[in-house]
Amino acid sequence: MPEGPEIWRAAARLGEVLDDRVVEAVEFTQPRLHNYGPVLSGSRVRRVEARGKAVVTHFDNGLYLYSHNQLYGRWYVRKRGQLPATARTLRAALHTAAHSALLYSASDIEVLDEAGLAHHSYLARLGPEALAQNVHWRDIAARLRDPAFAGRRLSSLYLDQHFVAGIGNYLRSEILFDAGLHPARRPRDLGRGDLGALARSTLVITRRSLRTGGVTNPDARASKLKRQGLSYGAYRHAVFARAGEPCYACDTAIRRETMGSRRIYLCPTCQPEA
Repeated sequence: MPEGPEIWRAAARLGEVLDDRVVEAVEFTQPRLHNYGPVLSGSRVRRVEARGKAVVTHFDNGLYLYSHNQLYGRWYVRKRGQLPATARTLRAALHTAAHSALLYSASDIEVLDEAGLAHHSYLARLGPEALAQNVHWRDIAARLRDPAFAGRRLSSLYLDQHFVAGIGNYLRSEILFDAGLHPARRPRDLGRGDLGALARSTLVITRRSLRTGGVTNPDARASKLKRQGLSYGAYRHAVFARAGEPCYACDTAIRRETMGSRRIYLCPTCQPEA
């Protein structure tokens, strides 16, 4: 599933062709949304924004297009009249005079008014955005100390969008490795230094992924591995999807475990259980 950095990049691409532009035609392929096509056609897009793992498109007629990619959804931007080469199923199309924003394979799509947006079951429960520049590491540290979160294992907490929005499976593994914390630990058992380190890692790793197009390894390491001829998938992460390979910090074999029905990766030496 795309995580916050991927959704923020998608929203930015959409904004480049939709923000402050009139959508001449809007089409939906799902029958329950058909009637909204004529309602939105001819309106102007005020802005496109990412919220957690969702994209919200604001129209000047007071309506909003909400979409969550889930596992298979994907936005494409093309010159108008062109379609991507994909086997995915078209769900929504927004056409300006020059471009088309095309949403494929997503099933979680809604057209909302102001009240619907404010009370949306997903959006209303989002925690602070890890990628928002006005969010400070101290804000994350305060969340970690909050009794609502402090007693939970980090493995589950870091997939909860109510805790911090935009973090998913690969970011969870990379953040905990960067902070040197085992995923079974709980915030209430951590000292002040560990809490601060974890809060900082939460923002540093997530924002690095946004800046680099998904690379969570430090810049110097990623550049070195790339020069050695490794593929993007091979130099992208420190621990995620690297089971059995040596840790970059200590050479211990990276371990894959299952927590909360999701795979997670860790270094047993750099991330001791206690």
